Amino acid sequence: MTTQEQQVVDLLKAIETGAAEPIAIINHDKYIQHNLSAADGLKGFGELLAALPKDSAKVNTVRVFEDSDYVVAHTEYNFFGPKIGFDILRFENGKIVEHWDNLQETAGPNPSGHTMTDGPTQPGDLDKTEANKMLVRSFVDDILVNGRMEKLAGYFDGDNYTQHNPQIADGLAGLGKALDAMAKAGVTMKYDTIHQVLGKGNFVLVASEGAFGGKLTAFYDLFRVANGKIAEHWDTIEAIPSKAEWKNQNGKF
Repeated sequence: MTTQEQQVVDLLKAIETGAAEPIAIINHDKYIQHNLSAADGLKGFGELLAALPKDSAKVNTVRVFEDSDYVVAHTEYNFFGPKIGFDILRFENGKIVEHWDNLQETAGPNPSGHTMTDGPTQPGDLDKTEANKMLVRSFVDDILVNGRMEKLAGYFDGDNYTQHNPQIADGLAGLGKALDAMAKAGVTMKYDTIHQVLGKGNFVLVASEGAFGGKLTAFYDLFRVANGKIAEHWDTIEAIPSKAEWKNQNGKF
């Protein structure tokens, strides 16, 4: 684990333990907050922690990886109820200066028996980072943003696809069945904008904006790539509140 990866793991764990030392990694003069439930700056982070019932928080970071000045963490939380979260933290001159996240209530296991966080935890194929990022960006742009479904099969190794979305079974067959069920229920899902693509080796996270069920939504999708094909997927989906409810004006992305 790199220094920055460990610093992020320690910082998130401090939500549970109350330890003060890990919080020193945050730049107290510049901390841009994109969690819309928290006020800007280090003060907002402190206020969020102070609102937690005593000894209620639990934090277990399952995956963490660094991409240049950014660190991505995939974490099991329990604060105000069990949640799965992706956190993105940006470093500048050795300090954390910006934070994005996406949280979803814990659900599952899915029809194939997978939880929202199980599966491989360590990135591999570190020499293929940029190629894998390009592949995943193309997949999200082709399929999720532009709906070029004729290209779908080309991104996968047959039906070998492990799914961790709590509502969807493994394989392209499981994905197709879930999409059909959504369509019959009148539930639409549309990705509009890719905001960030971050990766290390065979792990690639894409943060996107769109709509789900008619509501403005943030989609965070983590993919594992194997032999140039998408092999595994984890995600969180979070509705974006109206601006009147924002506690900072930095926006979700």
